[in-house]
Amino acid sequence: MTIDRAVMAFAGSMVLVSLVLSQIMNPYWLWLAVFVGLNLLQSAFTGFCPLAIILRRMGLRPGAAFP
Repeated sequence: MTIDRAVMAFAGSMVLVSLVLSQIMNPYWLWLAVFVGLNLLQSAFTGFCPLAIILRRMGLRPGAAFP
């Protein structure tokens, strides 16, 4: 698995978790989905993603988006 795929999988999981928690617990959990979406958007333009840095240090192979 490359860093790119791991970032997408993690972001998608966080959005789904946020949606489930907003239905079960409190609607304020939707702010997690907003945060994840904004982070994905800014990383698309800047190339900076904190999760990608962590995954690189863990030894995952770089991909096209996060070399």
